[in-house]
Amino acid sequence: MATGTNIKTYFNGAWHDGDIPIMRAADHGSWLGTTVFDGARRFEGVTPDLGAHCARVNRSAEALMITPTVETADMVAIVREGLAAYAPDAAVYIRPMYWALEGGDLGVAPKEGATGFAVCLEQIPMADPATSTTLTRTRFRRPVLEDAVVNAKAGCLYPNNARMLVEARQKGFGNALVADAMGNVAETATANVFMVRDGVVFTPIANGTFLAGITRSRHIANLRADGVEVVETVLGFRDFEEADEVFLSGNMTKVTPVTRFEDTHYQVGPMTRRVRELYWDWALSAA
Repeated sequence: MATGTNIKTYFNGAWHDGDIPIMRAADHGSWLGTTVFDGARRFEGVTPDLGAHCARVNRSAEALMITPTVETADMVAIVREGLAAYAPDAAVYIRPMYWALEGGDLGVAPKEGATGFAVCLEQIPMADPATSTTLTRTRFRRPVLEDAVVNAKAGCLYPNNARMLVEARQKGFGNALVADAMGNVAETATANVFMVRDGVVFTPIANGTFLAGITRSRHIANLRADGVEVVETVLGFRDFEEADEVFLSGNMTKVTPVTRFEDTHYQVGPMTRRVRELYWDWALSAA
């Protein structure tokens, strides 16, 4: 089921209109979940960090033992060719993806070199800057590398994220603030997380249990260039209860203000607004 509209799909060397079939019932990715993807955005005529997202899907493929088949520069060119079919001001979600076609050792490990590749473009509006969310705890946690392929943006990780999100929604909240195996805050069910206290921005240190996102890194660089102190460190739930501001960072919406964590309420403060302004200024100037 598609999330957006006006879908275009690159598959088998050509662009196609619509959400076309790309996987078969016996594909390794269909029945054993060997799929990876990445997400980039085109909005206001710019595609910030497109190359970084294309490079990461290749790294994700290697982490899941799938052979990447498209060089980063070629992938960027394919995406730009597809985007040319959209109106210049259309907001588009860009999703390159790989999956294993065949099994190798005992049918379980993916066969080296047997790889499917596609790019899906979906027209999805950018979120209204006034859109915010709320957070709650979840009993589900982020896995570690010994348990799951947490160093890849892999489809097989997302059922766990879905459990977190569904639990949060059932409790009346918009998202879940998620712990790692040690009980420290890692991220939310769908995005990286930042908090602000006394003018300093804090975010959980990348400890191998979650993907430290491309947009997260961009926010850190933009804030530091603007003279803001940003600290990557171990954070607990108490830290978020004592925060002045909290916001989420992800490719889909870039910046999402948080107005509540369980019984703690926040204002959409000046740092949250500033990080959004800095991102848009950077993205439009980098075009």
